[in-house]
Amino acid sequence: MRTLTFDHRNPYEWSRLTATASLPPLIICVAITGGVHGKEANPNLPETPEEQVEQTEACYRAGASMVHLHARNPKNWAEGTGDPDAFFKINARIREKCPDIILNLTTGGSFGQSFAERIKCLDAKPETASLNLGPEMYKVRMRERKAPLPYPRQAQLLNDCSHTTYDEVATLARMMKERGIRPEMELFHPGHYWVIHDLIKQGLVEKPYQIQLVLGSVTASYATPWNVMALIQELPADSLFSIAAMGPFQFPMTMMSIILGGHVRVGMEDNVYLKKGRLLKSNAEAVERIADLAKGMNRAIATPKQAREMLGLSLTPSQY
Repeated sequence: MRTLTFDHRNPYEWSRLTATASLPPLIICVAITGGVHGKEANPNLPETPEEQVEQTEACYRAGASMVHLHARNPKNWAEGTGDPDAFFKINARIREKCPDIILNLTTGGSFGQSFAERIKCLDAKPETASLNLGPEMYKVRMRERKAPLPYPRQAQLLNDCSHTTYDEVATLARMMKERGIRPEMELFHPGHYWVIHDLIKQGLVEKPYQIQLVLGSVTASYATPWNVMALIQELPADSLFSIAAMGPFQFPMTMMSIILGGHVRVGMEDNVYLKKGRLLKSNAEAVERIADLAKGMNRAIATPKQAREMLGLSLTPSQY
């Protein structure tokens, strides 16, 4: 029987599982759209609910067991929204097409959103949700959004900081626990392990801890093999890790995660290219590539049921 979890810090256990082709099945999460760039970055990026549902279904069929969602403002598809009704409608439509996919919503929100706006999505009953472990500075150049795209705008520079404190992180973790939502803890650099241990000490997160290493964004750890190896050594016991790497670093870092027995996040929120000079035709194309790569490296692809078992989620999918 294939192992579902193991101690990622133990080289002997990794060696045994690799030698017997028994590493845990790979959980593929797809982040289909973000709260910052839109179709100006890639015309195939989904913005409307209909586009998000269509691409999620294709990703589900390609092997994604989890989808990470942002809702966009129906009055301006170029912007994100924290409106729980918008999230709820997307969740309900996705559940119709993907009966058991894990629904993961953002509490990182969109550029410029307040803490109060970012936490509203929890009312949309996600099964898991992102939990940023600290503030992040932004210095991102946005391309011009040209007509005939709706809501055109000039190119702009986003230069700001998302404000997050220990108390805000704890408040959000407490809200998730009260609602039965599993937090996906977003770790941008090694200092965030202080925050994880603070949450553990307060009893606000439960085993298995779901930790995502976010690499290569503007104030995250550099997306290098050396940083990945160092970050894994600091994982608390009974943790599962995945890697979300930005732009050109997505492919090499997700390859590392496959090799090390971790899990992956792909999709157009983080990277709009399949390879240098070639835009993704869809999010499913990114899922298909990583699934094919994993199979070639003796990693099975986790079904939604297996992913739920590994993450400590209910085997009964949420209903809307």
